[in-house]
Amino acid sequence: MPHDAVHHPVFARFYAKVSPIMDERAGIGERRRELLAGLSGRVIEIGAGNGLNFPYYPPTVSEVVAIEPERGLRRIAVEAAVRAGVPVDVVPGAAEALPVKSEAFDAAVTSLVLCSVRDVRRALAELRRVLRPGGELRFFEHGRAEGRALAVTQQALDRTIWPVLFGGCHTARDPLAAIEAAGFELGTVSRLRVPQSRVPTPASPCVLGVARRPAAPPEASAVPDAADGHA
Repeated sequence: MPHDAVHHPVFARFYAKVSPIMDERAGIGERRRELLAGLSGRVIEIGAGNGLNFPYYPPTVSEVVAIEPERGLRRIAVEAAVRAGVPVDVVPGAAEALPVKSEAFDAAVTSLVLCSVRDVRRALAELRRVLRPGGELRFFEHGRAEGRALAVTQQALDRTIWPVLFGGCHTARDPLAAIEAAGFELGTVSRLRVPQSRVPTPASPCVLGVARRPAAPPEASAVPDAADGHA
């Protein structure tokens, strides 16, 4: 997949303007802080967007390799990386074919991105590949609602206008099931509603938590490894 295969210029401009507001008003900034607390060593983040996670990486992190395929958001992320408190290298690339070596990272981060990757199974297989055995996957994702009415609404929107309007986003995916199916062991998981309003939106149901690549590697994945690249 070409590095710039994802190109949503209108959505990228919209997201760059709206996302900082949502971080403040909907409390997403605090969720980012919770997501990244306690990380250390080398970290890979997929779908880094405009770099809103960067200020929350703790000083115990030695390096962040931030993968972002959308060129407009990537330009903004490069500027955010300069202001980050830890070294951040913003790299073009797709989640389904990460341009990095196997078992090169202590932790991986997904933040509101599994909803929009083209192939969730392959993206998670790639994250498992690049994590060292025992490495952590930190995730903050929205997904399928537990209530039937909202879940049916999500499915209808995913088949029609939602992905078109919101840069390929899907509301009815099940991130927890996908993470487990990829061979990760789930740890602590919190179910949230973001924003915490009385009437949920299709993107309100969220999960925030930790999973781990097993210390003893599972059976070799049927998904072939991407070519090694970034050290």
